[in-house]
Amino acid sequence: MYPHKQKLGRWGEDQGCCYFINNGYEILQRNYRCRFGEIDIIAKKADELIFTEVKTRTSTAYGRPAEAVSRKKRLNYEKLALYFLKETGWTNASCRFDILEIIVHHDGAFYINHIPNAFQAGSGRYY
Repeated sequence: MYPHKQKLGRWGEDQGCCYFINNGYEILQRNYRCRFGEIDIIAKKADELIFTEVKTRTSTAYGRPAEAVSRKKRLNYEKLALYFLKETGWTNASCRFDILEIIVHHDGAFYINHIPNAFQAGSGRYY
């Protein structure tokens, strides 16, 4: 990955965390890593855990950022979420999978599109 893309991705995650905090979410973890991969942001609001993929782009020429979250990525997020729940001891937690699309314009302005419940676990049900 190019350093510019990594920097843009980190900046997008920073903006995503600010967005969540400003909207009443508590950030539990950022860049949670385990053997299955990484979750960008794990947040909590009320009694619900939110596992969030952040996609930051400077253009929609190749489609919306959320379209880059493939079926494989969604299934992997399910594994990551289960691992997190087991590792941290959360039981009977209500969970959802969100996507934050961040579109950055050349003038530095940006737009955040929050997609709550962007996808369900592969089994077609929530935890």
